[in-house]
Amino acid sequence: MALDQQSTKTEFGDLPDWDLSALYSAPDAPEITRDFDWLERECADFAAAYEGKLAGLDADAMLDCVRRYEKIDMVAGRLMSYAGLRYYQNTVDPSRAKFISDAQDRVTVATTPLVFFTLEMNRIEEPAFEALLAANAELARYRTVFERMRAMRPHQLSDELEKFLHDQSTVGAAAWNRLFDETMAGLEFAVEGEEEPLGLEATLNLLTDPDRARREAGARALADVFTRNIKLFARVHNTLAKDKEIEDRWRKMPSPQHSRHLANHVEPEVVAALRDSVVAAYPRLSHRYYALKAKWMGLEKLQIWDRNAPLPMEAPRKVSWDEARETVMEAYSGFSPKLADLAAPFFTEGWIDAAVKPGKAPGAFAHPTVTDAHPFVMLNYLGKPRDVMTLAHELGHGVHQRLAAGQGELLSSTPLTLAETASVFGEMLTFRRMLAKAATNEERKVLLAGKVEDMINTVVRQIAFYDFESKLHAARREGELTPEDINALWMSVQAESLGPVFEYMEGYESFWAYIPHFVHSPFYVYAYAFGDGLVNALYAAFEDAPEGFQDKYFDMLAAGGSKHHSDLLAPFGLDAADPAFWDKGLAMIEGFIDELEAMET
Repeated sequence: MALDQQSTKTEFGDLPDWDLSALYSAPDAPEITRDFDWLERECADFAAAYEGKLAGLDADAMLDCVRRYEKIDMVAGRLMSYAGLRYYQNTVDPSRAKFISDAQDRVTVATTPLVFFTLEMNRIEEPAFEALLAANAELARYRTVFERMRAMRPHQLSDELEKFLHDQSTVGAAAWNRLFDETMAGLEFAVEGEEEPLGLEATLNLLTDPDRARREAGARALADVFTRNIKLFARVHNTLAKDKEIEDRWRKMPSPQHSRHLANHVEPEVVAALRDSVVAAYPRLSHRYYALKAKWMGLEKLQIWDRNAPLPMEAPRKVSWDEARETVMEAYSGFSPKLADLAAPFFTEGWIDAAVKPGKAPGAFAHPTVTDAHPFVMLNYLGKPRDVMTLAHELGHGVHQRLAAGQGELLSSTPLTLAETASVFGEMLTFRRMLAKAATNEERKVLLAGKVEDMINTVVRQIAFYDFESKLHAARREGELTPEDINALWMSVQAESLGPVFEYMEGYESFWAYIPHFVHSPFYVYAYAFGDGLVNALYAAFEDAPEGFQDKYFDMLAAGGSKHHSDLLAPFGLDAADPAFWDKGLAMIEGFIDELEAMET
């Protein structure tokens, strides 16, 4: 850690804090005023120069236009990244909440004149468009950006309606998102046995406590608070689902999921093949594993607070930050020194915010910011072995984002289906390194079981989430949903995915309420399962033919969003459109469960 690096002292060591100066030095920095002023002027000038004229531009003029648009995107992205990251550090700070709200308003107003750009691009006929790309190689580099944009052609509204939706966004879905975030950040959970009320993250953490009574106390506190606030959460979900239904109907989207598939540049039948493969595998995966876990715990039935319980043979331990860093960096370096070099600055340059702090957003993420800065990783590090895997996961995202930045602002962003590739691969490298170093059968068993649980959470749980969302959005199209209606949908997918060994406490039916993806990114969740299955297949390819794999892997990450998933996977001989592809990925999980069962004999 650099000497001037800010950190938070904890029982796990000095945990790094973000240094956001790569974006701006302070919320009152003159550069912020400069960039807002430039953004407003440039958006107006851009519209004056190009609105109504895109179809008449030659290839060189179109390239100039796209590059100006990209610069606008970068400046707006820098402003909103800074506002967002400061807000996530302390979501209950009124000044930070005001800053992000004002920034969002100002950026939205400034960029409203740009709405014409996509609309006019999509009105250019295909032969004319292909002629433009053929005439200029630099312009042709943006082909995938244009293809994603033009995939919306059948769903495009009038210019006036598109501008209205753009303007209205800050008081529509974005406002309900903020209400959800601020409500979650402000919740307090009175847990039996705890002297002070806990926040959401600390209460959820109790579900992995070695003490079964503490796990139960945490689960019951969560159920109590979610149930007491269930009307508010039902209102948020009803409103957002209806808001989506209205826009989908106007855009003639064939399904609630379709806009996500378009954004991900993935075909609906590929996602359907993934979903169907996973659901068919529930009995072979989650049902079988949790029955094994019940046996290890000496229980006939598991309660919901046992799902993520440590195993009885697992020695409880806290992992220091230094050990977590060394474990992940060793695993990354073992795959390729280049991978470790790309990850190193996150630890030394203020690119990670790791400690749990009052008001800090829960969970973990890697935010790419803009391509002329660098990514930032957020964690809520509590010293659990799983937190080491979370670090490996988010660092994978960060490395991916660093490599993809070379594509430029418009081409760096990876579709969600491939955005999880490097993160899950980083986890797999870390797991394999730890497994290879296991000194005893018991240690190997604990590692294998932990990995199986993580994979079930990534694949089975996320596909169950996807099914829940699918049912919720379908039901909302028939009318307003009561909290009891939503609860029933939640329980239907939980029982199917977790299996017959589970019993469900009163109140568990409300646990849908805290999942942020349902609010922020409808149908995002299948990307996790997509990424896990893809990485399992990738890792198998690595084991089968390690020679030259690293170069192909880095090329894939560096491509960012410049290629379709089929083109990125082709060098590895993989095809996500083949239903057997997903079965191969699931077979890896099944193989781990086979090994665990064999240890029982």
